[in-house]
Amino acid sequence: MSFRENVGALKLWNRELDRFKSTAEVFDKYPHLQENAEAFRTKPVVDVDPKRLLYVQQREFAATTPADNCVSVIGSEDATTCHLVVLRHTGSGAVCLAHCDGFSTWSEVQLIIKAVTSLSNVCNEGRFELHLVGGFNDDAKTSHKLSLNIMAAFQKQKEDFHLETCCITEMNDVVDKGIHRPIVYGIGVNVKTGEVFPASFPHKGPAEELRSARTFAGGEMINIYDSSSGLVKIGPCQWTPDLNIAFWLSQSDATILKYLSTSPMAEPPHFVQHMKSTIEFLLSHPNSDSLFPGGQPQLYQRTESGTWERLVQS
Repeated sequence: MSFRENVGALKLWNRELDRFKSTAEVFDKYPHLQENAEAFRTKPVVDVDPKRLLYVQQREFAATTPADNCVSVIGSEDATTCHLVVLRHTGSGAVCLAHCDGFSTWSEVQLIIKAVTSLSNVCNEGRFELHLVGGFNDDAKTSHKLSLNIMAAFQKQKEDFHLETCCITEMNDVVDKGIHRPIVYGIGVNVKTGEVFPASFPHKGPAEELRSARTFAGGEMINIYDSSSGLVKIGPCQWTPDLNIAFWLSQSDATILKYLSTSPMAEPPHFVQHMKSTIEFLLSHPNSDSLFPGGQPQLYQRTESGTWERLVQS
């Protein structure tokens, strides 16, 4: 019998979750989840066209509905120990994707749920479907802890959640030349159909460096998108000038990986350059106020060609 046929919704299943001390026990108890994960990780990786894409970076989330004419796919990647969370309401079609790193899992799950419910107010029918992808068998078990924390956080909510995809930790792990790494690093969700699929993203804007700097400087999980206006909203952000971070620019790739990554051996090839670009951006803008004139956020709108452009505010 399948997992969903057996227990119905995640909330009901999670009444037993407190007895589980590992994700392995979860998959042993519900083999249907393992079968789904195995099927998901063998799907081809889709190289997503930036047109109509809304890219979500670490410690960000975005939500919209099928009526959105500006966004067709929400996506995120570069998840090693991080987890990518998709929550969708089948009645309204409202969907949210979040890139969670364990910064504040409990409050982040509440934000995800609120984002979807707020777009589903007029819909009485349908259910919440949950997709979890990310993590691997890392030595520090960071992935494992995050997997259990995310599931536990959904357990505590009053709503019922149907777990559709659970490709996490050991089910997203492969050993390559003796080194554990994730199989799926990124996913996209089709806003119109709700399909979730492995994905890669050559374009991660708008304002990629600014958004990375915000997270590097300790920013909390934020919603980056207003579906009612079709605008990406960044900031205003605040960080304290720290010229000491220039130290990292003179360090070797191995040193940067060792100290600035939760999974040094599993990072994608561009990780080090991404970290250096982020640090250079922070050094070029030690005072974040200059990036947000008048204390206003940076806004980006979709152009007719499908790209994002900065909206000049008067």
